Amino acid sequence: EAQLVESGGGLVQAGGSLRLSCTASGFSFDEYAIGWFRQAPGKEREGVACISGSDGSTNYAYSVKGRFTISSDNAKMTVDLQMNNLKLEDTAVYYCAASQYYCSAYINHPRLLTNYWGQGTQVTVSS
Repeated sequence: EAQLVESGGGLVQAGGSLRLSCTASGFSFDEYAIGWFRQAPGKEREGVACISGSDGSTNYAYSVKGRFTISSDNAKMTVDLQMNNLKLEDTAVYYCAASQYYCSAYINHPRLLTNYWGQGTQVTVSS
C-alpha cells in the first residue's frame, strides 16, 4: 500500500525557517514526481515545489523561489522541503504527494494528477 507521511510542521516567526520531511513507501519512488502542496483556509490547494524521482529535476512556484529548496534521497525514499525567510502568507497545511506525471505539469494541477497524498502538516507563520 502506497503511503506518504509528512513531518516537521509547526509555529515559526516571520523570517524564520522550517524543514518539512516526507517519507514514502509502497511504490517505486524513482518512477514518480514528488511534490509539496499547500492549502490555506478558504483557498485552493496550490503547488509549492516538485522534484522528479528519476532525475532530480525541480520546479518551484514563483512565490517561493529563492526561499524554499526541495531535495530528495532516493535510497531513503524521502523528500525534504527547506523553507527559509518564511512569510505570513506561507501559513497553510502542507501536503506531500506523488504523481506519475512530470513536475512541470504536476505542480500546476495537483488535484487532477496526484496518485497519492500524505495527510498534511500545519505550518503557521506568526508576526
